[in-house]
Order: sequence, then C-alpha cells, then structure tokens
Amino acid sequence: MTLLKTNPKDDRATDATPGDPIVRVSGLTHCYGSLVALDNVTLDVGVGSILGLLGPNGGGKTTLFKILTTALTPTDGTASIDGCNVCSQRAEVRHRIGIVFQQPSLDKKLTVRENMLHQGHLYGMSGKVLSDRVAELLPRFGIEQRANDRVDALSGGLQRRVELAKALLHHPRVLILDEPSTGLDPAARKDLMAHLHELRDQDGVTALLTTHLMDEADRCDRVALLDRGRLVAMDSPESLKATIGGEVLTILTAEPRRLADRIRDWLHSDVKVAADQVHIEHPRGRDLVPDLMNRFGDEITSVQLGRPTLEDVFLRLTGHKWSDESGDSGGKVSR
Repeated sequence: MTLLKTNPKDDRATDATPGDPIVRVSGLTHCYGSLVALDNVTLDVGVGSILGLLGPNGGGKTTLFKILTTALTPTDGTASIDGCNVCSQRAEVRHRIGIVFQQPSLDKKLTVRENMLHQGHLYGMSGKVLSDRVAELLPRFGIEQRANDRVDALSGGLQRRVELAKALLHHPRVLILDEPSTGLDPAARKDLMAHLHELRDQDGVTALLTTHLMDEADRCDRVALLDRGRLVAMDSPESLKATIGGEVLTILTAEPRRLADRIRDWLHSDVKVAADQVHIEHPRGRDLVPDLMNRFGDEITSVQLGRPTLEDVFLRLTGHKWSDESGDSGGKVSR
C-alpha cells in the first residue's frame, strides 16, 4: 500500500493572498468515445473561496471532479492545484487536496475515531501528530461525543460531518466535494454549508463542490454554470441573477407555444417556452399579472411570480430548463 506523506508544517503557499488563483483550469476537454463530457472549460478559483460547480446531470461536473482529484486524465487542456499539475504531479496534488465523495467512503462497521485514524494512516500520519489532529477535529465538527460509536449508528448528517473531518486530517489547502449533500435533509445541507464557510473564514481553505441544488449554489462565493460540458457562465450568485433583473413569471397552460406567441405579440418582448411552460422576464412582473389574466385568463392554468433564480439564469443562457437533461425539443426555447 502506498502512503501519501503529509507535513502540516509545509508552507509552500503561505505567501498566497486571498483571491489569488489556487486552482487553474485551462482549455480542459474530455471525451468518452464520441461523447464530449467537457468542452474547452477554463476557470480559476481564488484562495479562500467557495466555488459551486452547478449543473444538471450530464453537465460535466463529475468529470471535472475526477480530473481535479487526479482520478481521470483529460483528453486535452491543463489543470493545476497550488501550482501542481494534476496529470504530471499527481502525488503532490493529492497531498494538497481533501476529497469528499458523493457516495460515503466511511467504513460503517468501524467507529468514528477508527475511521479517522485509518484515514490518517493512509496519509502517513501516526502517533501524537495523528491523535492530536483527530482530537482537534472531533469537537470542531460536533462529533466528539460520538467518537466511539460505530458509523452505522449515526444519522446521514453526522456521517457527512465525519467525512468532512476525515478529509481535513492532513491540512489540505483545497477541499473538493462531489454532490456532498446527496441524501441529506435541508437542515443537514445548511449545516454542511455552514462548515464550509467556517473553513473558508477561519482556515483559508478553498472549496469546490459539484451540486445540482440551487439553494446550495446560492451560498457559494461564485458559481460556475455547466451545461453539456460547456462553461456557460461564472460569477457570484447575485451577479448572475442580476443579469435577469426584475421578476419572472412562469405560466402553466394547455398550449404553451400558442399562448407564448400571443403574449409576445402583445408585449413586443422576449417570451420563452421550456418544459411546456411559458416564461416571461419583466421589470415589474406583479404589475403585469392583472392585464395578463384579463387578456388570456381563459388559457392560463396558473401563474407563478418570483424573483430571478439561478435556474432562470440557466434557462436564459442555455435555452432549456434545468430538468430538460435530454435536451429534446420539448425543452428548447421557442421564440
């Protein structure tokens, strides 16, 4: 068994300032046969920030996760973490990252402490250095009282805390998480994001997480929107939603394309159809509702009014709704 040597006193990047790129991706492309999973993706992630890789299934998130964690060699392009190339310097990269997989990586028949000790051994840690680090992380994640309990006795949320603590044993500078809140209830998801914010603020840890959940992405510093392997936008959640402006009306109707054409002729503005729903962006959507119902009420099943979401941004940029993963004609934009 190969051990990954770790040295918590390694200060290679101590001169990096918040905001400096610690993760660099340039022209990254990966193909599975004829399927293009990543298409010329370029992005940087600053020190001490949280980036959400947001997209529906098939968007390319997991492929990017595998490349950044050295599990997959890209077809083309480059990626580096803390100055180390993910292809030619795999051992150095693994030393600098902590990983939380989508599927649990804990041994459920071992205790919390045993799982953490075993993880430390894989990184070449032992003795007082390892025991002190475990003792430091257990209370920080609120699992000190469960340290001697078997993992299979813990809730899903507590198991995720153990996964996080385990990933941080060797003092990684970058934490990479693949759909970390899979199977968690809303309270546990909120708890997970609170821990990531604490790691960012108190330890300067940079985090990248893949997600398909809007509320999770909304709590990231920046969001990279991925669709069918392409990076379609990257900015703060607030800045992305500001590109919509105003309010969004979502209309259910029996004949969405027919109604969209009629509303478009009336408003002389852009009206979209996606997933058999009519979508209207308007500076004062609430003022539009009464006239809309007076003119087209007999054709409208329901109207939903809301402020722009990241899903609205995705629709505008890609032409299809979040759930239209197959990209069939039912999810394309009709103009």
